[in-house]
Amino acid sequence: MEQKKSLFVYICEWGGKMQDNELILIKKSIRGDVDAFEELIKDYKKMAYNIALRVLRSKEDAEDISQEALVKVFKNIGSFNMKSTFKVWLYRIVMNTCLDFKRKKNIITYSIDKPLENDESEIMQEIPDNSNNPDIVIQNKLESQMLYECIDMLDDDFRTVIVLRDVQGLSYRDIASILSCNEGTVKSRLNRARKKLREIITKKLQEIES
Repeated sequence: MEQKKSLFVYICEWGGKMQDNELILIKKSIRGDVDAFEELIKDYKKMAYNIALRVLRSKEDAEDISQEALVKVFKNIGSFNMKSTFKVWLYRIVMNTCLDFKRKKNIITYSIDKPLENDESEIMQEIPDNSNNPDIVIQNKLESQMLYECIDMLDDDFRTVIVLRDVQGLSYRDIASILSCNEGTVKSRLNRARKKLREIITKKLQEIES
């Protein structure tokens, strides 16, 4: 069944290899160079915050926990073994810090292991360039806001995989590394998350139009 209205979000694709400059900054950071570490993480701060915000759904908590995660990154950077990208290693720390925080606050989470009907369809598309049309720009902004509100209604595991894949644009391999599972599990979980998100979006649109 076709979606009644299209909802769009940017999907960022990142390279899978570290640049030489990043390797130099990592080595300096391992030696305790704070300035080098600040340079290393400057492009990751916002993304760490965005992940925390989507997982925790609180700006204040997201700010605190993303900062806590970055402190952990600095303290533990000596254990980074270069086998994965620095981005994936950092994201794993951010995600684990968020989940630890949720457990400490006794926030209820739900299992998603129960099989659901598989749905291979994609719900995300690239936003077209309509910058010269104010009406379309406003409509896209409203649609994006609504989409994120629907994502926030997902259970933790579903929301996490949607954020990592469809919002942050990480590869299945990177997500599997961050979540400590295999790629098949990531794909299956993502399919179920998208199916559930589609149901939430459809219900919300029906409420708006009724």
